[in-house]
Amino acid sequence: MKFPLNNSSILSQIKVRHWWLGVLLWMFLIVPAQASVILRVAIKQDVKQVKVGSSTAAVIKDGNGRSLGELPAREAYYAQAVSGGVALNKWKSPLFWIEPKGKGFVYIGNKWYRGRTLVIPTEKGLTAVNWVDLEEYLYSVLGGEMDARWHPEALKAQAIAARSYALYRRQRQQSNPLYDIGATPDKWQIYPGVAREHPKIYAAVDATAGQVLTHNNQIIESVFHACSGGHTENVEDVWGNKLAYLRAVPDFDLNTPNLAKIAPKCQWQKSFSPTQISKKFPEVGDVKEIKAVEFSPFNSVTKLRIVGEKGTKELKGEQVRTALKLNSTRFIVNKSDNDTFVLQGRGWGHGLGMSQYGARYLASQGYNHLQILNHYYRNVALAPIEVK
Repeated sequence: MKFPLNNSSILSQIKVRHWWLGVLLWMFLIVPAQASVILRVAIKQDVKQVKVGSSTAAVIKDGNGRSLGELPAREAYYAQAVSGGVALNKWKSPLFWIEPKGKGFVYIGNKWYRGRTLVIPTEKGLTAVNWVDLEEYLYSVLGGEMDARWHPEALKAQAIAARSYALYRRQRQQSNPLYDIGATPDKWQIYPGVAREHPKIYAAVDATAGQVLTHNNQIIESVFHACSGGHTENVEDVWGNKLAYLRAVPDFDLNTPNLAKIAPKCQWQKSFSPTQISKKFPEVGDVKEIKAVEFSPFNSVTKLRIVGEKGTKELKGEQVRTALKLNSTRFIVNKSDNDTFVLQGRGWGHGLGMSQYGARYLASQGYNHLQILNHYYRNVALAPIEVK
């Protein structure tokens, strides 16, 4: 069954199969050699259904690289796992490649992407992977992570940080036969497809093409966040493992004019009733107290104690932020007259590496992208990509 592909959502159905890993053992043998770095980005993982299509006519290939036919332009089709493979339109194969003709884009889920699409069953459902050139991937990521209207030097700094992070994750995922990096913004970089591309984004990516940050000749895990609330953190106070390049430094995010208006999540307040906390941590019973008991050298909460009638729960490091879905770990706790716990804080994100609003401010004050990167990432060098 086919559907017209426009700006609205289009669905495709997939079922579970368990033989996908064997298919991947020979899949790479039929992939043509690439001069550039190709990223495998998992757009949809282990889902029951996914939408696929192309902006231009697309060649459909099986796992042996054999052309099966074409998908018409701007139409989406349901793909479904069946016995022995995946059914897509009138074809059946262990997996499918969707390769747009010309300069077409692929459609996965509800977004348009550059590159091509691999659709393959996994043990828990169906996975759709976008195979895309690294620099073209960054056209999307940079547009998702920063406003194209920001200073070009901030955009260049973000481009290098995002490129380094992507390649670091790619190296760490070498044993993964399916993908190098994901697309969910809570775990990976924001990858919104071509919708957020912009000429100023192209300029920043192209100006820094192939440049990465290294420490001891190894690409670093160049994490970044929106704003720290005045000071970034040492990585060991958040994730536990010390790294020479993720050191705490003064931030300049709070110097941003009208920060509360343009980035309200950087200065925040969140309230919890005792009942709400008890539902999150039923083992403690009725909650009597929430208390920050340990802090980083820069006043972020590194241990939060929740005291109830049945027991005590302690949250440490990144758990403090993620368990309660807080914007940051830089906050104070007060209890209101009606026993509501009120958390008031600054910062948005884990507080490690480059602060995006800090980079924005530094760029506005005349600092270039290399100065910005050297401030937020310590003991690093700029190096060209070595393709492996």
